[in-house]
Amino acid sequence: MLRPTPAPSVERSKMRRVLEDRLTALARAHQVPGAQLAVHTGGMTLAVETGVLDAETGEPFTAEAAVPIGSVTKAYTATVVALLVADGDVELDDPLGDHVPELRRGGPPCTVRQVLSHTAGLPSGPDSDQVASVTAARYLLDHCTDRTLVMPPGTDFSYSNAGYVAAGRLIEAVTGMSWQEAMRSVLLDPLGTVPSFIGTATTAHRSIARGHSANTATGRTRPVRQNLAPAEAAAGALRAGALDLVALGRAHLGDGPRGLPPHELAEEMRRPVSGADPGVLADGWGLGWALFRHGETLWFGHDGNAQGTSCSLRADPATGVVVGFTANAGGGTELWNELTDALGEVTGVRVPAGPTPRHLATPMAVTSQCTGIYLNGDIEYQVTMGDGGGLALSVDGDLPAPLVCHEDLTCDLVDPSSGRRIPGGRFVRDPRTGAVDRIQLSGRMARKSALV
Repeated sequence: MLRPTPAPSVERSKMRRVLEDRLTALARAHQVPGAQLAVHTGGMTLAVETGVLDAETGEPFTAEAAVPIGSVTKAYTATVVALLVADGDVELDDPLGDHVPELRRGGPPCTVRQVLSHTAGLPSGPDSDQVASVTAARYLLDHCTDRTLVMPPGTDFSYSNAGYVAAGRLIEAVTGMSWQEAMRSVLLDPLGTVPSFIGTATTAHRSIARGHSANTATGRTRPVRQNLAPAEAAAGALRAGALDLVALGRAHLGDGPRGLPPHELAEEMRRPVSGADPGVLADGWGLGWALFRHGETLWFGHDGNAQGTSCSLRADPATGVVVGFTANAGGGTELWNELTDALGEVTGVRVPAGPTPRHLATPMAVTSQCTGIYLNGDIEYQVTMGDGGGLALSVDGDLPAPLVCHEDLTCDLVDPSSGRRIPGGRFVRDPRTGAVDRIQLSGRMARKSALV
């Protein structure tokens, strides 16, 4: 006897229950108090959530709740700049100083395109606590000059919060509004996203998730405070939910408000920038988008971490699949990596959690050419050679960690407690002399200043 085929609504209901169970189990395993997942595929959006917004209050996580999304904010800022380009107010290849008053004299010789793609050569930017009371204008005058460049603009990739502070100031200068006001009126309102920003009162009622820190030894999880400086808003101040992230991804695939952004600009934004190697962050980079190779397709998206949160967005131009994820604890990164496997099992949607693993390079005989002090703005990386002949890395004077270098100059950090290798980055040679003169760690380039 033939059994009747379940109705689509029944299948969706079952799929939702399975995903919710998986999300709940993974959140518990990684000490994440609460998380959201939204998947748009086949013309429908499936959303699940689990846990609580705040470990102290126990308020339940809902689909409408907003989470500090950290650097995923940059994709929103880049989209607003693209909309200004669509209106004819800005050209992607305009010099940045043409639109940012503070950078008209002594500013870096880079373009709007280079800033959005992290190829402007700008430093990462100072610690938020150092600029907590500084205006964006003062921030740029101090940290975005031609003297602070870590590489010539347009020659390689170096992830930069400072560049997105500049992009935010560009938006303010062109629109005459604050970054928050422009974000709301130009992008969030058309997307149907309720505005919510770190450090700013929410204009409409919306539940807000707190970030959390988890102690794996004690099992204790506690809320933490967001410390993003107001000047850095355009680089990381937005709070949003998984459904909001999906709405942004769909808009870039032409499945949202008309012309938001126009098709040609949306394609331009997810086109890989030539010569830009983001290292361990992604397989390539566009304008505001990280690019992840998956088979024959380049997905676009972004990852973000605020204090005690971890969020991700992925979208596939070939199939129209969009996935949004938020978690209110640092362990959300590992949760996301495992959740992508569960997504494939339950929905058939195979999502690239991170960049394609690189081939296992041949270990390189340790050489003194890699040792030295490397600078990215105020950050100091020191690579030394120990008595046993191995390399070690110290950041701003912290205890050094073992570093393994390969013949292709990629390098892995070694967790001193477990011995586990963690892909860290790469050394870079001067194309003229062949000497190692830079190191890229977590996508951030640092320039060698002196030998040890």
